[in-house]
Amino acid sequence: MDTRVSFLQSLIRRLPRAPELGALAGFLAVFIGFSIFAEHFLTIECLSGVLTIAAELGIVAIGVTFLMISGEFDLSVGSVLGVAAMAFALLAKANVPHAIALIIALSFAALIGLLNGLIVVWTRVPSFIVTLGSMMFWRGVLLAVTGGFPVAYGGYSTLMYALSGRTTVGFHMSAPWFGAFVLMLGVVLTRTRYGNRVFAAGGNPEAARALGVNVRRIKIINFVLSALLAGFAGIVQFCRFGSVDPLRGSGIETEAIAASVIGGTLLSGGYGSVIGTCLGVLMVGMIRSGLVLAGAPAYWYRAFIGLILILAVILNTRIRRMVTR
Repeated sequence: MDTRVSFLQSLIRRLPRAPELGALAGFLAVFIGFSIFAEHFLTIECLSGVLTIAAELGIVAIGVTFLMISGEFDLSVGSVLGVAAMAFALLAKANVPHAIALIIALSFAALIGLLNGLIVVWTRVPSFIVTLGSMMFWRGVLLAVTGGFPVAYGGYSTLMYALSGRTTVGFHMSAPWFGAFVLMLGVVLTRTRYGNRVFAAGGNPEAARALGVNVRRIKIINFVLSALLAGFAGIVQFCRFGSVDPLRGSGIETEAIAASVIGGTLLSGGYGSVIGTCLGVLMVGMIRSGLVLAGAPAYWYRAFIGLILILAVILNTRIRRMVTR
């Protein structure tokens, strides 16, 4: 009995320190609210749509979370998503085997992330500026290559189904992929030496260097990871729609950052959670679908996300102040 009481007391003391606390409160509030006011919200069709939106955005947001925890930003993930999807589409139309097209497209995405990381650590120019320029450059390349027209592909394969096919229960395969990334990278962040170094690189880089952590290498790896996951999400989207336009992924960088911040990741680095980001993207997916079902105009979506983002930052800041007292 004493053991149970001490466990509960320990849990209560540790709960405010969890970066997921604010995201969990917001998730429950949004879920309950739409369950009451939005008709058909608690249906398989609606929940499938929510999970599809959350999965594709979440794959991008996990990489953004790693990078933000290490103290950097990547505004180019939307353009990388579009580049990878377009590369896969063009290669598939050229009759390149889909497995090889996938490897080439992901390699291209990783190369963009590597270039971003190298420029940031070598020049010490803020990553906000570097990736803003990268975002604009690669979006321009997409428009130039396609002439502004979308690229469609009528073929299909087992690989495309494995990436984004619809299951018998109505959910897309992107959901299990998202779950696998959450599980795998959540363990990496919280249970491995690399995860500790990611937190150290963003929280106190000078102290991390003094302890032998190669902060530059950590940041470069996270830039590559962010770009890889964005590229993978782009290919998943292409497999779902069967087409890609040169503006694919526009705006997803702000949604990914918003989901990460809603999930408890600090803009200053050194603090965050993959589980919190998962809750953040699920909240974004619920808001996008729930507003439509509640009869609200679609253009209220971004306003609602902005409001929740501000409230999440205020809540997370208050929680951090309470913990550090």
